[in-house]
Amino acid sequence: MPLIPLRPLLAATQRYGFAQGAFNVNSVIQAEAVIEAHEMFRSAAILQGADLANAFMGGNADFLKGTLEDKQRGARLIGEAVKRLSQDSSIPVVLHLDHGKDFASVKAAIDGGFTSVMIDGSHLPFAENVELTREVVQYAHERGITVEGELGVLSGVEDDVFSDHSTYTNPLKAVEFCKKTGVDCLAISYGTKHGAVKGENVQLRKEIVIAVTENLKHEGIFGVLVSHGSSLVPRYIVEKINQLGGTIKGANGIPMDELKSVIKAGIGKINIDTDLRLAVTRNIREYLVGNSSAPKNPVLKAVAELMSQKPEQFDPRGYLVPIMDSFITGQATDPEVLDIFKSIKQGVQEVVGTLIVEFGSVGSSAKVEAVSLEEMAQRYQRNS
Repeated sequence: MPLIPLRPLLAATQRYGFAQGAFNVNSVIQAEAVIEAHEMFRSAAILQGADLANAFMGGNADFLKGTLEDKQRGARLIGEAVKRLSQDSSIPVVLHLDHGKDFASVKAAIDGGFTSVMIDGSHLPFAENVELTREVVQYAHERGITVEGELGVLSGVEDDVFSDHSTYTNPLKAVEFCKKTGVDCLAISYGTKHGAVKGENVQLRKEIVIAVTENLKHEGIFGVLVSHGSSLVPRYIVEKINQLGGTIKGANGIPMDELKSVIKAGIGKINIDTDLRLAVTRNIREYLVGNSSAPKNPVLKAVAELMSQKPEQFDPRGYLVPIMDSFITGQATDPEVLDIFKSIKQGVQEVVGTLIVEFGSVGSSAKVEAVSLEEMAQRYQRNS
């Protein structure tokens, strides 16, 4: 099935009352794993490449300093791979840019084959955020591409997205923002937090979600709400990593019952990144510890050394540098590297499969209209 824009999937979440997990990937291997897990549960799928993930997939190991050229290469690589995987799949698949930094980064993703983009102007004054987001919406909608905006600031760290403090989204400003920009969905700040350290016993500001949702309905504005910083940080995975030599401290996620309560209140897209990193890291540590021949393999030895140097590290991009090119493309001939890839896929599928069930998207593929970008562009034009 060809890739679809995000808009029809958002419409299905709103109509049928479920949420769709949106899973961040940094390689073709992870993309394959996400799609295969969704196929198993007959769920539509959202794959996300963050702005700097595209820089990594473009070949820059120091992705925090990724250039526009790096992002363009990475967007083309993952765009072509996901397009190919989607063509052979029975489910609708969306490729979404997460945390687009500026117009140039968004354009790089669209040119690379992404069917949905996020422009993150949340750090800007309201008027500047509106202006930037509206510019992206106009460019993207002309091409049938869905747009996600953001209003309010989440605390925590994710790649180069960082803030010490949260600024909760003002529901009235959210309605004004959607009206002025024409975004299809809006990421809001209501108590979630980027990263693995979210604090204990998190309680989400569900009233913010309800207020934004009801005000949008009252104004007749289509807009599905998005939850960033929503990883659950499963304790059993963190504990296993630490048993195997890791030193992850203070890790706490969003409680599942809290997330389920906001799905009913109007959250239709839930972003997951940290949980995938944790599961992959645990599986790789298990493999390296349990495989007696690993120390004899020079590339696996180099991976193990990087993990031991930074035992608190759980982002695979930080320690898979010795096999970076193979990790990104999924192509390797070394049997033990292929075993590592198998471990990566199993970790991703464990998390993804669990959340497909918990978020209620099992069987959703039949509820999502398979709209082409060309048809979506025509719809946007008719409704403008």
